[in-house]
Amino acid sequence: MKITEEDKKQLDKRGIALEQVQSQFESLTKGIPFADLRDAATDGNGILILSSDQEKALVEKFDQSSSNLELLKFTPASGAATRMFKFLFQFYDDYNPVEGSINAYINKKGVPELRLFFVGLDSFPFYKKVRKRIKKKYSDGESLDIDVNRLRFIKILLNEDELNFGNKPKGLFPFHRYKKNIATAFEEHLFEGASYAAKDGVARLHFTISEAHLERFQKQFEKRKDYVQEKTATTFDISYSFQSPATDTVALASNGELLRDKEGQLVFRPGGHGALINNLNEQDADIIFIKNIDNVVVSKYRKKIAQCKKMLAGKLLEIQEQSFAYLHKLDDAEAINEQVILEIATFLQNELFIKVASDFERYSPTYQVEYLRELLDRPLRVCGMVKNEGEPGGGPFWVRHENGKECLQIVESVQINPGDNAQQQIVTNATHFNPVDIVCGVKNYKGEKYDLLKFVDYKAGFIASKSYEGQKIKALEHPGLWNGGMAHWNTIFIEVPLLTFNPVKTVNDLLKPAHQVR
Repeated sequence: MKITEEDKKQLDKRGIALEQVQSQFESLTKGIPFADLRDAATDGNGILILSSDQEKALVEKFDQSSSNLELLKFTPASGAATRMFKFLFQFYDDYNPVEGSINAYINKKGVPELRLFFVGLDSFPFYKKVRKRIKKKYSDGESLDIDVNRLRFIKILLNEDELNFGNKPKGLFPFHRYKKNIATAFEEHLFEGASYAAKDGVARLHFTISEAHLERFQKQFEKRKDYVQEKTATTFDISYSFQSPATDTVALASNGELLRDKEGQLVFRPGGHGALINNLNEQDADIIFIKNIDNVVVSKYRKKIAQCKKMLAGKLLEIQEQSFAYLHKLDDAEAINEQVILEIATFLQNELFIKVASDFERYSPTYQVEYLRELLDRPLRVCGMVKNEGEPGGGPFWVRHENGKECLQIVESVQINPGDNAQQQIVTNATHFNPVDIVCGVKNYKGEKYDLLKFVDYKAGFIASKSYEGQKIKALEHPGLWNGGMAHWNTIFIEVPLLTFNPVKTVNDLLKPAHQVR
């Protein structure tokens, strides 16, 4: 790896240590080991499936405790809506009216998503706005030729000099059409936050966004604030943060050297959502709810979503209380005896799904205490998991680390060796996947905030094949926020209803029932 004095100045300016670049270069050249799956987490083997009475009791526990807790809703929201319209951009670039109708194009190219888009056109929340622009822009209002109208619709929707929806922040894109207003994903998160993240009538919400979009989010909040506050009887404490340039990563050029631009400067790329562990680490709250910006529902489902969130938080409080009680006991030498040691070890195995070392009983009493403390004294997350319905995304697995310990982890498909039949069989056995429905406890038993950066598995990043000015490159992403970013947290998986997972990955997802008012 060649590093010049100019490179060092560039690193200093970004706040990136030379050692970080050396480590990233090594990962890019040597590769990142695949996850070592031991088993799929399933019902009775890492995933809790609760009865309605159990769920109700946990909701009540949260409701009774929340007034004494600092609550925060943390929402990664930096993405643009570009990918939502990928198939429309492709169509707009490819389609030639001279060669045939749009239906002929759909049949020839095999793009059923385009057919669905046109079939559901009047059900999209932006339909009336686009129609209004068409009538204003074109002298004939609406053409008698249906294909002409369709092309005009897409042009108004996507062109930079029109609505330019493809370049809007996804959080500010119109998601839901109500009788009297159109709601963005950002607004829906305000309503949702009021239902479970409020204390004394104030809901704290934090959004990680692109710095370029800050003013847009602030304006949208001011525009809708009075309406949402009146409807929820809640005021909002909104904060924002950005992905730091210091978390950007280097890339590998096709010649095996660090990627540089035409001026010879190192090229840095965003380090992926795993970089947000730094943003999360800056938040101060007793309970932090994490949910992605595009995973929202229309108002009629909000109560059910709130109950699920409260249930997860109630479970976190239940486990945390017992963990804290045991940690206090471990501080008191007089309270420790063989029975207490066994009780804590049993708690770890049965309630926290932590496999205690097989030779634990042969440890000295002093080392047993140290060992149990090390296992207990960690950040805690309770993650909702939904039944696998064929949706893409990570899932819950038992994973073995380099030190031989097995624990529960959320693993992405790219972390799993596609050429290892045994590993792929474990994937086939998986029954649930990760909707990113996470409740976090980030303070220890003394009320001190953990340094979350100490609990990251920095070897669990991602290498992706990308292109840069015509050449193939290798790009590096940090361990995912809820993957390697939380690898050394204590983890509990609980099954939640599929209703809790309604992301909008393509514009057609807005046609699903969870995004339709009627």
